[in-house]
Amino acid sequence: MTATVATWRLRAASLGTDFVIHELPPAADGPVPAMLFLDGDDQFRFAVAAYEALRAEGRIGPLLLAGVGYGASYTKPGNRRLRDYTPTAVATEAGSGGADAFLEFLTGTLWPELARRHRLRDDVSGLGGHSLGSLLALHALFQRRPFFNRILASAPSLFWDDRALLCAAGRLQRTGAALPARLFLSVGADDTPSMTGDLEMLEAQLAAHPFPQLEVNSRRFRGRDHYNVLPDAFREGLAWLMDGDARPMKSPDRAGPGSG
Repeated sequence: MTATVATWRLRAASLGTDFVIHELPPAADGPVPAMLFLDGDDQFRFAVAAYEALRAEGRIGPLLLAGVGYGASYTKPGNRRLRDYTPTAVATEAGSGGADAFLEFLTGTLWPELARRHRLRDDVSGLGGHSLGSLLALHALFQRRPFFNRILASAPSLFWDDRALLCAAGRLQRTGAALPARLFLSVGADDTPSMTGDLEMLEAQLAAHPFPQLEVNSRRFRGRDHYNVLPDAFREGLAWLMDGDARPMKSPDRAGPGSG
């Protein structure tokens, strides 16, 4: 299978930003599930490769994939991931804390445009990311009425603002709110102690006080670190989230890269 990725721009007037959307149309007339990936300028190619491999193996059905980018790589002028992916503002990081406004763009502007272009299922809406992008994906999930119900969080940057996201999840847990969704968590086993340790804290928190209707799968990929884990995380995450066979939360899987 050879992917043909289309690229187009979409204006977010409230943010003053022209986003670059990388789109892999579904190999079906629809309706199909859709999955957004953050850091589209740098990471969408890994999502496309993962999807193509899964399709070739017969492990997954047709999807619409879209990568949300800026037309600028990490740290380059025009890349606003620090603004858009952070749920809280940190004084030492100018312009941070814009996650809610960015989520409004994803759900109120981008998703309707994708639905105009393609026939989408209205019961499956996916969001995936890595590192700071995973922080945004988890923030999108831990809402009273989350729009996205398939979340892929690879090596999430839970350290942000003294682990403020864990506190936000705890507040939501205390309300007894149900989260009818699936969550795939993962990290490379050779990532930093901060990344692996913070993920263990989130896993323990979710296990101690489970959200009703939230299905969680957590993985460790041996021999992978923060920079080379993406192919494994995206492949196994997509397979689990979209194959219709979600499993309940289990202890972190110590299997090697790419094992099922």
